[in-house]
Formats: sequence, structure tokens, C-alpha cells
Amino acid sequence: MNSNWQQTRRDFFTSSASGLGAAALALLLQQDGVLEAADVEANPLAPKQPPLPATAKQCIFILPAGAPSHVDLFDPKPKLRELHGEKPPASLVENVRFAFVKKETAVLAGSAREFSKHGECGMELSDFLPHLGTCADDICLVRSMHTDAFNHHPAQLMLTSGVPRFGRPSMGSWLNYGLGSESSDLPGYVVMSAGRGSSGGVSNWSSGFLPSTYEGVVFRSQGEPVLNLNNPAGISRDVQARALDTLTALNKQRYEALQDPEIASRISSYELAFRMQAAAPELIDLSGETQATLDSYGVTRKEPEKHNFRGGGPNVYRQFATNCLLARRLIERGVRFVTLVHASWDHHSNIDQELGYNTGMADQPIAALIKDLKQRGLLDSTLLIFAGEFGRTPLWENRAGRKNDAVGRDHHPFGYSVFMAGGGIKGGLAYGETDEIGWAPVKDPVHVNDFHATTLKLFGFDHLRFTHRFKGLQVRLTDQGGKVIQRLIA
Repeated sequence: MNSNWQQTRRDFFTSSASGLGAAALALLLQQDGVLEAADVEANPLAPKQPPLPATAKQCIFILPAGAPSHVDLFDPKPKLRELHGEKPPASLVENVRFAFVKKETAVLAGSAREFSKHGECGMELSDFLPHLGTCADDICLVRSMHTDAFNHHPAQLMLTSGVPRFGRPSMGSWLNYGLGSESSDLPGYVVMSAGRGSSGGVSNWSSGFLPSTYEGVVFRSQGEPVLNLNNPAGISRDVQARALDTLTALNKQRYEALQDPEIASRISSYELAFRMQAAAPELIDLSGETQATLDSYGVTRKEPEKHNFRGGGPNVYRQFATNCLLARRLIERGVRFVTLVHASWDHHSNIDQELGYNTGMADQPIAALIKDLKQRGLLDSTLLIFAGEFGRTPLWENRAGRKNDAVGRDHHPFGYSVFMAGGGIKGGLAYGETDEIGWAPVKDPVHVNDFHATTLKLFGFDHLRFTHRFKGLQVRLTDQGGKVIQRLIA
């Protein structure tokens, strides 16, 4: 393809005001007689085959923004409980940068949680995760993750885009760029949030230097699914259709004269927006779901009476459960990548109550989502990820004024846990180990870029070859390094 055309198209999409800008599939253009098959590359979201064999086709990425405590949920540390209240070795903390912990008075903090074994694999999980325990044999739990950033926004950027700075595409955008989308009526990348937003905000699903058509599009679980999608008052769908027909006819004339794919892309963007007006409301209409399904996800469960916690709110339980169910519905409709965000898991104080609230919100719907995908035959091709930006310290946070009965844990990038299910990942596996207090990996460490490389492998990409040319460089998701962890793959 001519490099001048590539630059023109990039400029056009980058300047688009919305991630929906040119997100319709080439199939739509062909059906409408706008493009011949030879012009398929004019549509950036046309479905593509990966260059290598793939087990995953779609992804649901659950981001518990703020960072869950691994030692209270996923990584049992009886020795840490034995040492509770004792000072850590000076050598452990002397060169460590904390967000709030005061080194001179820091003490070790064992977890109050009880851990038990689940499934045939015997995976140990916290008593805060009873529903997830029933999925243990489908889960791959990585207990040896580590990252480079210790504050939320840079660490979230590192988790989602591979580097701790702005301007890079998120993993969802990379996969949309590489694979396109199977959905003709919805964006290829959808984002939904429950509770307060994450500190990283839109940068967690940005397309970076890729065209904006690959950016995550924020959906809402009630009301207007996408802001400004509906027609203004007084404009009927018939009136809009006639206006669109006229505009399309004019654009087609110009296209026939110039054969400029930018014009075809403009036509496709209008077509997708028009189709989404019917598809998006249908997506969030749950009236066709059985009561058993709604109950299994917890959509109909009672909200806790006390909800003024970090991440709390009057309808957060229902909202998160609904988002998990909508994620399955999006996958069924061919959407490539779905991100579910909930904040905050940043428990600097009151950790037992507040972590209990958050896990009470998340445990049942996530387990139901895994089981629902499996029952429908979708789990084998859908990779589900639950990953925060880092973990929490095995030390109590002891900043000035903090009461001992309201203790929490500080940011901890040196070792933490994430889990995955489906998409060709090895279920029933607890991979890697941290030391006896949960500080850092002592066996099979997995850097966040290793996690990216392994994810791309599941989708059929060699992370070293999956690149985009930007400012004269071939840039990739794993520019800072990374290797595929083969033992995580089934």
C-alpha cells in the first residue's frame, strides 16, 4: 500500500472525534454497494485471521482499579500471620519507595482471612471468594506477577498498554487493530464501568497512536447506551434514514469520482452509527434472559445496606452484575474486546470491611460469567482476565493519624496475583510463588509484559512481530520486554 495513502488515512482517523468514527465492517460497505471486495482494506475493522494458530478470539478484561490485596484474596501466607505485628527486616524496606508507609514504624500484617482448597486442583482461595472457588478448575491463578510502577495511574497504563506513560494503545486496541471485529452493529471494543471511575480513566482504553476507530467505546448499562447516540427530539428514524440516504448518495458520487477510501470510511461510520441505534438498546434489554440467569449473576440480589465504602454506591452490586451479563451478550454478538472497570480497591484503611464489600460485589457475577460462557460453549474461545495494577503491602499502612482498628495496606508492585480463564489458558493451575510473607516472587516470576506477550500468543500473534510503524519506529505492546510463559497455555 502506498505510504502517502497510509499517512492520509491515519490522519483522518486520528482526527475523528469518536471511537465510532469508522468502525463499521467492510461487509457493510460491500452489502450497500459502496466498496468492491478489492477495497476491503479501506475498512480498518474488517475481520482478519491471526498470523499464527490461536485459541482465543475474544477477551473480557476485568480491571479492579486500585489494586486488590493478594495476601487477603489469592496468596495464603501463614508465616505472615505468625509474624503479625513484628518489624520487617531493615534490608527488606530500606531501598523501597512507598506511597504512604513510614518505614521506621512499619510492621508486618497477617491476613484475617481464612483460605481453603477448591476444586480437583486444590487451589487455595480466600473465604471472601466462595463463588470463584467453584470455578477453580477453570482458573489459571498467577501468584508471581510484578510490575514497574507503584502509583495507580502509571501502573494502570503499564497493565493496559505495556508502558507507564501516556500515548500508547491499550491491549484491547492492539487486538482490534490486529484482528478487526466480527460484529457488524457494535464497536469492536466496548468499555463498561461500575461505581466510581478508575484513576487512569480513558487512557486505560485509548487507541494511542493507532487510529481512533480502535479505541474503547464506553457503554452504559441503563438509559442511552452510548451518549448522543439517539436522535434529537423531533427527528424520527425515517427522517434520519432519508437524510442518511441523501448523504450516502452524495458521498458515493464523490467516491466514484476519486476512489478515495477516506470517503468510503466516512460512509461506513454513518452506517454503523445508524445500525447501532437499534443494536445498542437491544443489547442492554435483559427481558429475554431467564430469571435463573439473572439470579445466577446477582442482578436481582439485594444491595448491602451499608455502601459508603471505596467503590461503593446505592446500586453498584446490581450495576457490576449487569455489566458481567452484558459482557457475555457482547461476546455473543461478536465484539472483540470488553473491559469491565470497577474502582476502587485502593484499601489504605478499613481493609476487612471494604475488601469484603468489593468481593461481595464481584465474586458471584464473575463466577457466573465463567460458568455461563462455559455452558454456552464460549469459554474455549473467550479469554477472561481479572487483573489489578499491583498488589498490597504485607505491612500495615501506618501514616500519621491512622487508627490501629482501621488499618489497610499500601501499594505493592513487587509481587501480586491475577487470574485468567478460558481462551486456551491452563485451568486449575496456580502458577508461581512469592516468598513466605508475599513480598516478591521466589519461583516463576511473571512481569506484566510477560503477561502481555502470553496474551498475544493466545490470540495468534508473535509479540515481537506484532508492530505498528510510528515516528519511524516499529512499535509493539511489549517494547519494554516480555516473554511468553508457555506453562500458562493449555
